[in-house]
Amino acid sequence: MPNLFIKNEGYNPTWSHKDRFSTVVVTAAVEAGATVVATSSSGNAGASLAAYAARAGLECFVATIAGLAGPMLSQIQKYGARIVPFENKQDRWPFLAEGVERYGWFATSPYRHPVIGSHPIGIEGYKTLSYEIIEQFNGKVPDWCAFPVCYGDAIAGAWLGFHELMTDGLITRIPRLLAAEAHGSLVTALETGSDRIPDMAASFNALAVSIGATRSTYQALKALRASEGAAIRVANDGLVAFQERIAATEGVFLELSSVMPLAAIATARRQNIIRGDESVVAVVTASGLKDIDKSISDKPVLHFNNIEDALRHCDI
Repeated sequence: MPNLFIKNEGYNPTWSHKDRFSTVVVTAAVEAGATVVATSSSGNAGASLAAYAARAGLECFVATIAGLAGPMLSQIQKYGARIVPFENKQDRWPFLAEGVERYGWFATSPYRHPVIGSHPIGIEGYKTLSYEIIEQFNGKVPDWCAFPVCYGDAIAGAWLGFHELMTDGLITRIPRLLAAEAHGSLVTALETGSDRIPDMAASFNALAVSIGATRSTYQALKALRASEGAAIRVANDGLVAFQERIAATEGVFLELSSVMPLAAIATARRQNIIRGDESVVAVVTASGLKDIDKSISDKPVLHFNNIEDALRHCDI
């Protein structure tokens, strides 16, 4: 595909797109007089909120899953947030709800069923994705923009941004949006024409943990329908190989969830949902350093005792 572009969100301060959300939502928390912000997160949202809370002088609680380890946990801890791990991940939401009701915490993530998305003020921050894409396209509109999708905050916020640009007369159309998801709740809703987002059975444990939820949200479905977009289910098969291929050919190391929009684009092209001559932006949401523990190669590392052996190994 000659017109495929990567929008790399790994360049943001905490290496993910969540910074667009956090900078806005923490500003709102400060303006509301909050002293504590809290979220339920398995990684990127927690790390980002912790960083912006630290900068604003707020205390931050991150309710997470027991056993979370590796770079994500370390990053959250370095920013000084208080991590609250739960054996049962379903307990995270009642914990946040009690914090809000008893102590006046400013919760930035969902904590009630059914899920409708994260704090709406924070979602406004994702509109800047749309502004930048149009600016980087010199005022033109790509045919498609693809996102990894869990609860759909980013894709919904991006749609809002495109819609505002069109309303203001700065663009004449909105790009079609493509959702890459692990378990297919949006795929099913689009296929059935339902406004109800089904809770799918998880037939596998998604390697892309940050978007492993079995049910998405109406805000994501609305963005897809309003843009005449599509959704693609992406399984674990080939994700690590795809990650390695992009790193080796493009010099971009992506978190596994960020590989999913590229995999979805490939599937959509095979199914002729996307034409070969269309322009497509893959919004890749985080650096591969975030979950490097999930994709570390098991290839043996060689050691050399002299320069000649090393040069022969390099075929010199």
